Amino acid sequence: MRHLTTFRYIDAVVKAGSIRGAAESLAITSTALNRRILAIEDELGVPIFERLPHGVRLSSAGELLIHHIRNQMSDMERVRSQIADLSGVRRGHVSIACSQALLPYFLPMEISLYRKEHPNVTFGVHVRDREAAERALVDHTADIAIVFEPVRLADFMTLMRVFQPVHAVMGNGHPLAAKDVLRLSDCLSYPLALPTAPYGVRHLIDMAMLTASARVEPVVESDSFEFLRNHAVAENILSFQIPIGLSQQTSTGELVSRPLDRRDVPAGVLYMGQLKGRTLPVAAARFAAQLSASLAAKFEVS
Repeated sequence: MRHLTTFRYIDAVVKAGSIRGAAESLAITSTALNRRILAIEDELGVPIFERLPHGVRLSSAGELLIHHIRNQMSDMERVRSQIADLSGVRRGHVSIACSQALLPYFLPMEISLYRKEHPNVTFGVHVRDREAAERALVDHTADIAIVFEPVRLADFMTLMRVFQPVHAVMGNGHPLAAKDVLRLSDCLSYPLALPTAPYGVRHLIDMAMLTASARVEPVVESDSFEFLRNHAVAENILSFQIPIGLSQQTSTGELVSRPLDRRDVPAGVLYMGQLKGRTLPVAAARFAAQLSASLAAKFEVS
């Protein structure tokens, strides 16, 4: 499996964008790393990197090679995981690309539960927007993607879909906090803090505005849902999020959430999936099964 070391080195150069940067992360000299790259270029008969004044980028041949490399590394991880599973020791690494809403509560709890049973499994959790999550599956930098209102699903094999109604979040002293369900027209009478355009919640709000022939002019915009939650309390202002990103104790503290009437803003859909045609490593497959069961128990299945 010595060739996998070279593959790992090439992958590191691609991620770093330079031989020097990759050498530092790999704890080898840049000269030694460059020799490895020159050797495989000599073997292939073509350069795999274009040398630039401030780094390197993949050539056309390199693009083909890195796709092969990541497939090979993924397959080896799957085999290692299966071999470890045969011996009764669950090992492996699970990489997740997900929407921000999964970070505060849902994934920390689920990963903690899994690692209590399988402490040798490591995790990587990376925030990706709706398009970037699917790209992460394709280039094998993620095993599982969990995204709200994905833009496209060409390479996405859906494992689970759950409804996520849009909730208005506000401080407990806001005039709308006394209502159980909010109409969109109620919300437009107050200042709004909204997520930026790439996010699924904003997409649903914007579509609802078009349908209602209304305009929304937020006084605050941000790509951080944590900031929006905190700002809702700080300024007693309205923002919008989905339930999976809100604590079950939200309505007992300073922050409260109220669902928007689905006649105004239909519920969005949270998708969990993997790359089509790929067999996940054992650890990733078992964790995906745990997530599916947990999502189905907590939310309405689409």
